[in-house]
Amino acid sequence: MIHPTAVIDKHANLADDVEVGPYAVIDGPVRIGAGTRVCSHAHIEGHTDIGRECVIHPFACVGGPPQDLSYDGATSICRIGDRTTIREGVTVHRGTAEGSVTQIGSDCMLMSNSHVAHDCTIEDHVTMSSGVLLAGHVTICHHAVLGGAAMVQQFGRIGEYTMISGATLMTRDAVPFLTYSDRCYCHGVNRVGMRRGGFDRESIDEVRHLHRRVFRESANLRRAAQELVGSTKTKAGERFLQFILADSKRGIGASRRGKLVESAGKSD
Repeated sequence: MIHPTAVIDKHANLADDVEVGPYAVIDGPVRIGAGTRVCSHAHIEGHTDIGRECVIHPFACVGGPPQDLSYDGATSICRIGDRTTIREGVTVHRGTAEGSVTQIGSDCMLMSNSHVAHDCTIEDHVTMSSGVLLAGHVTICHHAVLGGAAMVQQFGRIGEYTMISGATLMTRDAVPFLTYSDRCYCHGVNRVGMRRGGFDRESIDEVRHLHRRVFRESANLRRAAQELVGSTKTKAGERFLQFILADSKRGIGASRRGKLVESAGKSD
């Protein structure tokens, strides 16, 4: 059902059962999958592809041009997976360079007034609470949870099943399965999130062991992680080490205890 006051571009491609509410605007070659509902006053534009059974709430702006001074009008893309909810006032901007993509996965929840900047990648089952701000080129891995008003700096990485507390400023990467607050302060293992995610006791215990060895007993995160490669017995433990050893533009968010904060430098 399309409300008579909605404005829909002739180049848009909407599945037959898409609902579009009063005064919504769909501008440009937008594609929207079956079962999706676009509420009143929502604005969707550009080369934006929205999956099935999503809900776009009032005053959300999806697919707008990037807030990037280098943007020259290139044809860039915004993609949103299935069953994702975008609440009131959310802004999602497409990529900057020709053919670049801002990607949001399936089964995500973007709460009110959160912002996803250009060229971000958000994987499946991510929850962004109200007021969360992502700068450009940020990656949020699956099942991560970001508390209200948390901020992630450009090129930052947030690992899977990571819990970022409200009002946290992440200027460094957050390792999978851990909890962070304040300014990249790592508290420990997100045991509640792992249990809810179906991880068994062996996986949780191994992540706790790795966290202690890398974050508590060593002054150099990468060296400690490298020494532990090959010792893991679970996929969670393996992923924990892989994330630390991967290329990073920001370095790893560590702990304030001892000398660990000094070990959070960038990798080459």
